[in-house]
Amino acid sequence: MIRDKKSKRAVINFGVSLLLILILCVFSIIRVNKYNSTVHHESFSGDILFSEDYETDNDCSIRAIPRDSTWTKVFDFNNEGLKDHNYRAYTYDFPIRNNTGDEIADFSFTLHFDKEVFLLSAWNGSLKIHQLGEERKYVETVPDLRDFHPLNYSFDTVTFDGETLIRMKEGDFFEYLPSSNENAMEVPLEPFEGTVPGVILYAPIGEVIDGWTVDIEYRFNRLITKDLFFRLSLVGLFLWLIAGISYLITSAQIKKYKLRHERDNELIHESIETFTGFIDAKDTYTKGHSNRVAEYTKLIAKEMGYSEEELDRIYCIALLHDCGKIGVPDSILKKPGKLDDEEFAVIKSHTVRGGDILKNFKSLKGAEEGALYHHERYDGRGYPEGKAGEDIPLIARMICVADSFDAMNSNRVYRNKLTKETIIEEIEKNKGKQFDPNMADIFLRLIREGKVEIG
Repeated sequence: MIRDKKSKRAVINFGVSLLLILILCVFSIIRVNKYNSTVHHESFSGDILFSEDYETDNDCSIRAIPRDSTWTKVFDFNNEGLKDHNYRAYTYDFPIRNNTGDEIADFSFTLHFDKEVFLLSAWNGSLKIHQLGEERKYVETVPDLRDFHPLNYSFDTVTFDGETLIRMKEGDFFEYLPSSNENAMEVPLEPFEGTVPGVILYAPIGEVIDGWTVDIEYRFNRLITKDLFFRLSLVGLFLWLIAGISYLITSAQIKKYKLRHERDNELIHESIETFTGFIDAKDTYTKGHSNRVAEYTKLIAKEMGYSEEELDRIYCIALLHDCGKIGVPDSILKKPGKLDDEEFAVIKSHTVRGGDILKNFKSLKGAEEGALYHHERYDGRGYPEGKAGEDIPLIARMICVADSFDAMNSNRVYRNKLTKETIIEEIEKNKGKQFDPNMADIFLRLIREGKVEIG
């Protein structure tokens, strides 16, 4: 019963543990999915945007870095015959860096212009250009500005020296959409890696370009295996599996041991009952005495709160309490008349004989004490050693009451069994004398509750 309760408790604990691990895993998956679906925004302008310093607290950073090589041209918008170069070409790199241990799945950035410039070229990704004129708004995506054909679009453009430029006025902007083709492979952006898209534009000579604002948007692709809670759930699952396998192996071993123990117990019980059968067969008047005393003793022990395993042990000890009678001659055991002193001494010797027989029975703890001391009296007037009170082993005090009751409740060669009233009276009268008062009270309660039958 105890083992069944422990097994059920273990199964419940394993089930609850697995449920918690699964909850942690699901929480991790939800958390990572939410993290990966979140669009992050960063904005860069002023000194930070034009700085080459990549030390930043931002998860994803972008810079606008001009190259040293420049050239100039004449932009004669009104065909006035201008000869002096009035516009300079600038090549700007926009290094984008992933500053985290997670992969950036996708990104885009928007460059807002605060002055009029002219776009000539861009590389790697596509440009979604927004021209916001007073009379109209025009938005179109150019897959590759290097292959720009003005006839395919309706942008506000100008052409000088065979180059067609897209006019970007104050307030206009473009969105840079990264390329994922094999040549560029700007996305996904690996942890702590970067990419460098760029543009070429023209601005008036001498004009300072420092008022741009770049907004960048990006999404992460965090691997589930990098999430702390998922790792904790994996560790928990690993430990759960180890514990489960260990429990199954241990349970199998315990079950195997229990089956072997039960078979051994059955063999021991059968051997003991066979042996006690030989003892009881010596005297037809006491046939079944050992079994009845064992049952009564077990009932007393049960009332005292002993476990099932202990009750089984106590039952076996009580079964063997009279084993010493195997050496008592039948002429004395079956004598119908009163025994003389010498014969009584032989009868009393069955306790010592029993103790000697059982002293090496180490696997049944207390067996020797049950046989040797069950005729000791609580007042110290018993035999074989005259022990008294608590000095008498508890098992012997229990057997003493059960043994005396069965003697009074059985027909013997020298008298008939006693009535219920007389038996109760005898037990009451001998509390503290022959019997341990506590054992006597327990047995009287068993009689009154009908758990021990008389007659």
